Amino acid sequence: MTQNNTMDRLGIPGHLKWGYLGILFFMMGDGVEQGWLSPYLIEHGMHMGQSATLFTVYGITIAISSWFSGVLAENYGPRKAMAMGLLLYLIGTVGFVSLGMAKLNFNNMLLFYAIRGFGYPLFAYSFMVWINYRTSQDMLGRAVGWFWFVFTGGLNVLGAYYSSWALERMGYENTLWSSILWVLIGAFFALVLNKDKFQTKISSKEDKRKELLHGLTIVRQEPKVLLGGIVRVINTTAQFAFPVFLPIYMAEHGFSTKEWLQIWGTIFTSNIVFNLIFGFVGDRLGWQRTIMWFGGVGCAITTVGFYYAPIWFEGSYWAVMIAGVAWGALLAGYVPLSALVPSLVKEHKGAAMAILNLGAGLPVFVGPALVGLLIGTIGSEGVVWVLAGLYLLSAILTKFITLPAPVLEAQPRVETVD
Repeated sequence: MTQNNTMDRLGIPGHLKWGYLGILFFMMGDGVEQGWLSPYLIEHGMHMGQSATLFTVYGITIAISSWFSGVLAENYGPRKAMAMGLLLYLIGTVGFVSLGMAKLNFNNMLLFYAIRGFGYPLFAYSFMVWINYRTSQDMLGRAVGWFWFVFTGGLNVLGAYYSSWALERMGYENTLWSSILWVLIGAFFALVLNKDKFQTKISSKEDKRKELLHGLTIVRQEPKVLLGGIVRVINTTAQFAFPVFLPIYMAEHGFSTKEWLQIWGTIFTSNIVFNLIFGFVGDRLGWQRTIMWFGGVGCAITTVGFYYAPIWFEGSYWAVMIAGVAWGALLAGYVPLSALVPSLVKEHKGAAMAILNLGAGLPVFVGPALVGLLIGTIGSEGVVWVLAGLYLLSAILTKFITLPAPVLEAQPRVETVD
């Protein structure tokens, strides 16, 4: 009991603590190939177009699975939805490595990597639904902050560090095989040691079919959920747009590939720390206000600053690093969105999370597509100003995402009542 009280004070719901640890290990396993798979495949005979197609299809399945995670978790319970995600991940990984990667069979790689893409959103985002239903409003911002801390920490930090260690000792294929171990460890914590009960209110098949439709119709019933989904897309659009053109831009200002990767890696080390910090800030300052000012306005300013830092400070490595870290930190200002949007509705939180999760998956395409459409006409400088403008737009949209009066009792000083 004391242990749970301590966890609660830290902002982690004590009854879900094993689930958080499970997400950390699962995402660590999922992230082992992020930094090297594309170069590896190209070095072994695939061309750039095939690599791009592979990751595009992977991104499509991530987006679809992100949407389904919310409604499936609400209909069948997050434990079953997470188990489904685990199964799809295992099928995809085994098929990708044994039938695709080992034989350099592109069609098999395409099929099984797509199946693998369904895995982590079902596992991780279904747990987010669990958090939203089983956490009190006064600590929900911190609870989702901790979720994004373990999610990003596993995917972008531990996965990358483990991969850099494992590649030298086990090789590429065995490193991917080893991801299964970490994913199973994560599943053990989240699905076996986590004993928390989640009672679904939907029993009949007909009701479940209707509830699945809520994942689409909820935006008509509660338009603010749609606004939240749009803001979520804007949140990480720059994260997927920057890698398309910033490495080339930085090289023009004297930065080596190694220096750029160091900057990019440090940005997301900063981001995972501030994912946690802004969870606490959101519970104190108010979710809406935190998203507007730190997320929207803050990212607009730091996006421009990050781009112009090499010019303003004459190629100073540390100036660019500081500017990038500031952007990465304020990117976490959107963390309370995962508490704000589900709180707009009383019953259909899974459907609201489905829209929010879809917004998390879409930037995989929106970011690169935006660069592809605009950079030829307005150049990299124009693209950066468009991204900054989108962040300001997100701040304006967030102004209209107001909570219903009963929920505001937990944050009476700062949010706007309808």
